[in-house]
Amino acid sequence: MKVITYGTFDLFHIGHLRLLQRLSEMGELTVAVSTDEFNAGKGKKTIIPFEHRIEIVRSIRYVHRAIPEESWEQKIDDVKKYGIDRFVIGEDWAGKFDFLKPYCEVVYLPRTEGISTTELKRSLGVFGSIDKAEVVKALEVLEALKNSLK
Repeated sequence: MKVITYGTFDLFHIGHLRLLQRLSEMGELTVAVSTDEFNAGKGKKTIIPFEHRIEIVRSIRYVHRAIPEESWEQKIDDVKKYGIDRFVIGEDWAGKFDFLKPYCEVVYLPRTEGISTTELKRSLGVFGSIDKAEVVKALEVLEALKNSLK
């Protein structure tokens, strides 16, 4: 069986790895990695550049082939070109790729709980917006409080 999935794979994390492992257990795995230009067209900004993201995905032992995802429209062509039997993507996309059903089986999988790239980016954004002077001041206040309790 030949399987395909699509994704950005920015800030590669354990959820990505588990997904690729699970999909490879279904058969030969092709992964389409969204290009920076395609993501920009979707209003999505990545932290890791495309060339690095696709290299990371290609280096995963569960992946047979990694290709660029350059447009929404390429999916039918990819399914035909690579002889894909099963298209698999996260359940947050449920119903959105049913147009592929005449060409292959379409499966929507649950996401790995407790981890998402969106949450990682949100956390990094909060961390990056912390003013160092405020942190130093807060530490000084804590130190003074600690000393007053002695």
